[in-house]
Amino acid sequence: MTNSTLLLGGDLPVRRLGLGTGGLVGAGYWGPRGSRADARALLRAAVERGVTLIDTADNYGPGLAEELVAEALHPYGERLVVATKGGVVRTGPDEWHVAGRPEELRRMCEASLRRLRLERIDLYQLHRFDPAVPMAEQLGALAELRAEGKIRHIGLDTVTAEQLLLAVESAPVAAVQNPFNLRDRSCADVLALCEARGIAFLPYYPLGSGALTREAAAAVAEVAGAHGATPGQVALAWLLHRSPVLCPTPGTGSPAHLAENLDAASLSLSDGDLALLDAVGAG
Repeated sequence: MTNSTLLLGGDLPVRRLGLGTGGLVGAGYWGPRGSRADARALLRAAVERGVTLIDTADNYGPGLAEELVAEALHPYGERLVVATKGGVVRTGPDEWHVAGRPEELRRMCEASLRRLRLERIDLYQLHRFDPAVPMAEQLGALAELRAEGKIRHIGLDTVTAEQLLLAVESAPVAAVQNPFNLRDRSCADVLALCEARGIAFLPYYPLGSGALTREAAAAVAEVAGAHGATPGQVALAWLLHRSPVLCPTPGTGSPAHLAENLDAASLSLSDGDLALLDAVGAG
């Protein structure tokens, strides 16, 4: 069995299978996906099933996902950790631009605080580094917000290993969010650095945007069949076995898929299973 929890930032225990909220908004992260009531019900169901990490972003909707989290879960339970992101402005479906000037990041963070009905955000993630703004200024803005008590921990989204090494010299980094799944291991160097530094790694697209649930490789299908599991559950279980700092937060708007995803936490893979799965997409 894998360790079921990790300490985010060294002090926040979270279960290593969380919930992302991108699936609660429309295509291209724009507008609503379904009814607000259905979205609230799914969020509550996740928490009832033991999810302790909700990962959202200000540009999902935009603003809508954060509002739904607050509507469904506020006042938040003592064990619930809410993470959000800023630094990206969405202007339409799949249309966005980075905005990393310190005054922009402050404005975004304070807007997220209002929508989430929080005085302090547990994990505030810089959604992208703005190439037009010095990294030190962007991290400095987050460090100021942290010093003011508006952010508990700082996270980074979509970074290289070189950027992460530079960033940790300027500010404490509690989490990284990069792509990583059975087929895409291009960020293995970032994962190794996170392991060495005790930084949580929240892999986005843990199911390959659904590809790992629809088009399972032969090895995935074999392991799934042996365990009476689905390919998606095997893909998530592989992440939980792959590294103790990996904390997938798959998103969905479907109660059935939510239950399926969370059941992956109880799937125990053997060394033989892992050898088969490790060969998928290796290279």
